[in-house]
Amino acid sequence: MAKSEKLTVEQLRNALKRLPDWALAPDREAITRKFQFADFDAAFAFMTRCALLAAKMDHHPEWFNVYNKVDVTLATHDAGGVTQKDIDLAAAMDGYAALSRG
Repeated sequence: MAKSEKLTVEQLRNALKRLPDWALAPDREAITRKFQFADFDAAFAFMTRCALLAAKMDHHPEWFNVYNKVDVTLATHDAGGVTQKDIDLAAAMDGYAALSRG
């Protein structure tokens, strides 16, 4: 499998315009988002959906969960920053979160 190319600053800015709830991480080249759900079951269902997709993509999020909150950081480690894989996974996560809200 070919290594993913790190997005340029311009590509990343354009991608984030389409992902308004995501932001650049303050301490490294990554994107982050905080999700909040009705309860733990909804947060866990969201994480399960995301985990199944991430496994198919062979691209895994960094995340932290407490009760109904899920904090996500996405970066492609072998590229040293954000790639299209991260943007695709972020967009899918946004869709899964919307499904969780009904």
